Amino acid sequence: MKILKFGGKSLSNGDGLAKVVSIIEDKVNQGEEIAVVVSARGNATDDLEEILGVAAVNGEYKPLLEKFKTYQQSIYTEVDLSAEFTILEKLFEGVSLIGDYSAKIKDQIFSQGELLSAKLLTAILVKKGITAQFTDTRNLLKTDSKFGDAQPLDQLSKKNVIQYFKEHQGIVNIITGFIGSNSKNETTTLGRNGSNYTASLLANYLNATELQNYTHVDGIYTANPDLVSDAKKIDHLTFNEANELANFGATILHAKTIIPLLEKNIPLRILNTFNHDNNGTLITSNPSKEGIKTLSVLENVALVNLEGRGLLGKTGVDARIFRVMGDNDISVSIISQGSSERGIGLVVDADKATKAMIELEKEFENDFYSKDVNKISVTDNVSVISIIGQDLSTFHKPYTALIRNKIVPILFNNTVTGKNVSLVVAKTELTKALNVIHGEIFGVAKKINIAIFGHGLVGGTLINQILESAAAIEKRKGVKLNIFAIANSSSVLLNKNGISPNWKNEIQNSGVIYSMKDIIEYANEHHLANLIAVDNTASAAFVENYLSLAENGFDLISSNKVANTLSYSFYKELRETLERNQKSYLYETNVGAGLPLIDTIKLLHLSGENITKIKGVFSGTLSYLFNKFSAVDEPFSAVLQEAIDNGYTEPDPREDLCGNDVGRKLLILARELDLQNEFEEVQIQNLIPEHLRDGSAADFLTKLKEFDPIYNKIKSEQKPNHVLRYIGELSGDLQNDKGNLEVKLVSVPMDTALGGLKGSDSFFEIYTESYGDRPIVIQGAGAGSAVTARGVFGDILRISDKG
Repeated sequence: MKILKFGGKSLSNGDGLAKVVSIIEDKVNQGEEIAVVVSARGNATDDLEEILGVAAVNGEYKPLLEKFKTYQQSIYTEVDLSAEFTILEKLFEGVSLIGDYSAKIKDQIFSQGELLSAKLLTAILVKKGITAQFTDTRNLLKTDSKFGDAQPLDQLSKKNVIQYFKEHQGIVNIITGFIGSNSKNETTTLGRNGSNYTASLLANYLNATELQNYTHVDGIYTANPDLVSDAKKIDHLTFNEANELANFGATILHAKTIIPLLEKNIPLRILNTFNHDNNGTLITSNPSKEGIKTLSVLENVALVNLEGRGLLGKTGVDARIFRVMGDNDISVSIISQGSSERGIGLVVDADKATKAMIELEKEFENDFYSKDVNKISVTDNVSVISIIGQDLSTFHKPYTALIRNKIVPILFNNTVTGKNVSLVVAKTELTKALNVIHGEIFGVAKKINIAIFGHGLVGGTLINQILESAAAIEKRKGVKLNIFAIANSSSVLLNKNGISPNWKNEIQNSGVIYSMKDIIEYANEHHLANLIAVDNTASAAFVENYLSLAENGFDLISSNKVANTLSYSFYKELRETLERNQKSYLYETNVGAGLPLIDTIKLLHLSGENITKIKGVFSGTLSYLFNKFSAVDEPFSAVLQEAIDNGYTEPDPREDLCGNDVGRKLLILARELDLQNEFEEVQIQNLIPEHLRDGSAADFLTKLKEFDPIYNKIKSEQKPNHVLRYIGELSGDLQNDKGNLEVKLVSVPMDTALGGLKGSDSFFEIYTESYGDRPIVIQGAGAGSAVTARGVFGDILRISDKG
């Protein structure tokens, strides 16, 4: 025989009830011997509890009761449910008159949900020609008199069940779950979700070949699919793993369900009523492969904390705590002792927390006077995440991922076997914490959520590069790049699931005015983890957001050079904020676009290598300008005009020619060596004649020929076989606090590496103590939106690979 158990959602009106009837019909037609255990239909138990609460305060409960009756009767008007409805009417009327109710009355009321469910399903099956019989488990399962959470009297219940099924062979018994009766035949209930327990007891007593538990999901998942969209169905679990799941809050299983099945080695299969073709999750005694199986969540709990210097190492404290808990019928799901805080934390049901605190205060009253205990408090709004199958040897991975995402567990605890770890987190952080842990430990893509600020040439190119490469990166690296925000100075486009290739039109038509606080709140509201903010602006004002972004869980990436060239005090404050919040800030493209320059200098410096000098051509625009001017017999103005026409310069070329951009880049490299120079200390040779430095860009562009006498003279006065290069040079004793920073036009032999530079390439020489006069040379494309965007993309992937 197989026991089929159907949950409340499976038995709901419409498609649910129809599917249940269809499943039973199929089983009967295939000649299978089955018995069916049912829960109350839909949300019946919750509805009855709500009506009871209203009636107890003499509220208007009758409209709620009529609504309940209408749902339960539904379209099946020919089925007589009047007896159950009448009982409910009388019980609620009594509660309303008295203004109170007992646990015994509550059980009588709650039991009607299962009775209505079994009676209705039996009638529907009989009408379809199936030999079915309504079975009231109050006549079979005998329990103690602990109303609300009754315990079956095993031997008597087993005898009753075996005798009953012997007398009713060859028919489909439709059995009420959740309920039983005591020795006085008073109705009792087995606790919430007790219908599963009923089904497992019957499977045990009848030596069933399998218990099939039909729910509204395809089985047990690696996490709750409602909270973690990437959750995967688990094909197989052991009873021990399932029992841990039940104990740590998996509502699909009742904590007491597993033991009766384990005793007889009866397989349990979790199936979806609405997807009958799915094989579900099979739970057996056979061990499955080692490793983490699933994440389970315990909600509606609170943390009771005992703090005091005298708790550490004091004998008998735990025994006193548990005696108090036991005497007051308070179950403790987790206890954790922390030596650094000298405290003990207990996780209990939320509705028992205040009582636990009061009773513990009574127990430890004398300890308050001796100051061994100084505080007993309750922390509400917490949840417990249990990692089933996790051992402490690899626990650092999910724990580090949580810290990286600004989630600090309140406490954690591992079981005696060392194979399950539980974390207590703030309830507001539950969904985000679940997704972070799930992404870290299961074979699903780690989701990186990116906000991109600035979508001009570099930003727009970067966005398109990410969209084009995302699928391949996810397949190759197991990293899912999700752009959830694109912003310019005035508006933002937000989509937690990722923007589309049509983002340009969407931001124009659907972009909204925003503040940085709005984007941070959006990320928090949608529990977005692994956050990266990318600054592709050139804005000094935007840099002011860096500190708050880092404090709210964002790693930072920037092609904007401003943050690294503001005052040294801001430079240090930003890095202290990043370190305090364990966030990264990458800016490889600040100098040399996509060339690996900053990374190389960082590694050399961190390794203890003494860098003695850095010099090179920092500007792709000025590289092109002087490479071409040195190689051709043309006036400077003609070469400059060609650079302008080809889009190599800024719209106002004076931004390139003034040398400030090179000066900023040189300062960035100096600060990588821990030098404390300020921008004002950089000696910059301005290439613009003084009389052309002011005025409009349009006016300036009409006066380019005024450059010619100056630069033709400089060119002609060079030594033979020399060429002009505009360089930045960092020199001096770089072991001190400050170095010498110069930006200048120089003449160099054309047969040197610097003299042989072509096109718009950037070129850098890094001189070190170890390498002597032979510098490390880095050369390549140092400008261009595609190159810079690719460099920013590389920084995104570096952060994605972290941890």
